[in-house]
Amino acid sequence: MAVDLSRLKILIVDDNSYMLTILRTLLHGFGIKNIFESRDPAEAFDTVRADVIDIIITDYQMDILDGLDFVRLVRTGDDSPNPMVPIIMISAYSERSRVQKARDAGVTEFCCKPVTARDVFAKLTSVINAPRPFIRNKSYFGPDRRRAGAEQAMYRGPGRRASDAAEAAAADEAGEGVADKDGANAA
Repeated sequence: MAVDLSRLKILIVDDNSYMLTILRTLLHGFGIKNIFESRDPAEAFDTVRADVIDIIITDYQMDILDGLDFVRLVRTGDDSPNPMVPIIMISAYSERSRVQKARDAGVTEFCCKPVTARDVFAKLTSVINAPRPFIRNKSYFGPDRRRAGAEQAMYRGPGRRASDAAEAAAADEAGEGVADKDGANAA
């Protein structure tokens, strides 16, 4: 089944003109016609305020205002018109700590450089076809960081935490057993 992405408005934010060209070429190849580009995150935020952007693709590491600061500005800025816009972050630095920082800033998806057409297309279709609900609390605003599928969300068995395992072991020792999915004790 072909996906029509032609009506999307995508903003690319990267201070590297070569990377802008690569991403623009990929997006054109997917049929996307409305592509905004910015080498400066502050200028990019002006674009976000001036136009309706469907998806943002931003680099992690940029001078002055980096990608994380830009994401936080879009997510929590008082004058941000669409704090729930999907944001895909790209980076050559994919250490776990950086990915976690991006996630905690409110990034929707993370894509490692060198990017491939397959990776970019997968991230785009993911934010379109499987949007995650947004969470707001005292220290975070952004897409739900949990990636559990519907099967896990419906899980009704013993918990996954170590303390739950200890409680289950204690119940087994006490002869109480653990109920299986049909409700019968499996002791």
